[in-house]
Amino acid sequence: MVLASIRNITFGYEHLPSLEDVSFDLESGEFVGITGPNGASKSTLLKLILGLLKPWSGNVALSKQNIHGNKLTVGYVPQQISSFNVGFPSTVLELVRSGRYQKKKWYKRLQENDHAAVRVALEMVGMWEHRNKKVGDLSGGQKQKIIIARVLASEPDLLVLDEPTTGMDAESRKGFYEFMRHQVVSHNRTVVMVTHEQDEVESYLDKIIHIEKGEKGGWRCLTLNSCKEHFGQAD
Repeated sequence: MVLASIRNITFGYEHLPSLEDVSFDLESGEFVGITGPNGASKSTLLKLILGLLKPWSGNVALSKQNIHGNKLTVGYVPQQISSFNVGFPSTVLELVRSGRYQKKKWYKRLQENDHAAVRVALEMVGMWEHRNKKVGDLSGGQKQKIIIARVLASEPDLLVLDEPTTGMDAESRKGFYEFMRHQVVSHNRTVVMVTHEQDEVESYLDKIIHIEKGEKGGWRCLTLNSCKEHFGQAD
């Protein structure tokens, strides 16, 4: 099932296009990596997929339903979250728990499965032991991790991540990729992730969208690779 269809989109800032004539599909149950040099408009591409930006031309169609016919739920983690100041009153646990209310009414109490999902999400990013700390007291890297945990706790159909492993060490990144792969395989979620760690993550991916420099200077040449074929693992 196609969750997002991007067709011939062009977008830029001021009068110069930064992405030109870009087309691809995102299928349900894929782990997709978006790679490219610094300045290749990878974050801009994510915002276009999510409808946060409108293309100058072309079309972006995001499905309203998931593979089960229910309303599509989307989780988005932008790059470098650092907006919580030292006075932010919530604890880590309270913030991540709030992600579960996306599936509930605010007046309904969380159940055992909700609390389990919150714990798994915090353990995944290595922040369970910090669950009772105030969010405003955390470092920038720790804030990034708990925002990821909050989105993971909501169990979205489509999870869009902009350089989510920033601030993680190599072991933590490996655990993160494994967890994302588990989300795709076991829960049929779609994960789209901007990354600079292509060598590390490529064996976990189903598809790579690589943004390259076009002949006229704009970022327009996207190559879609089936990772199984690309890395000699075709059936």
